[in-house]
Amino acid sequence: MEARIAKFRIGQVVRHRKFPFRGVIFDVDPVFANTEDWWLAIPEDVRPVKEQPFYHLFAENADTEYVAYVSEQNLLPDDNPAPLRHPQIRDMFERANDGSYRLRGGPQH
Repeated sequence: MEARIAKFRIGQVVRHRKFPFRGVIFDVDPVFANTEDWWLAIPEDVRPVKEQPFYHLFAENADTEYVAYVSEQNLLPDDNPAPLRHPQIRDMFERANDGSYRLRGGPQH
């Protein structure tokens, strides 16, 4: 498998292309790195290709917060200015004045 350059970055807020959730990226796998069982649980007609970046998100929808693992093809940048409420975000990130997230103790931008 050949890895591609990730389109999104750690700390970026994204939303799912098909499902109503958004989140902040906290890790990136250059190619699929989850279990085969997880992969096979995705219906074949919507199963993404493995040879693309996959993102770990502190995700949330209208009802709950959770951790999601999402292929690059299913993510879009999210320009909603509302802060995310996922409780784990504050452990890893701080929110900048412009609404973006940066790693705690990381460079200012």
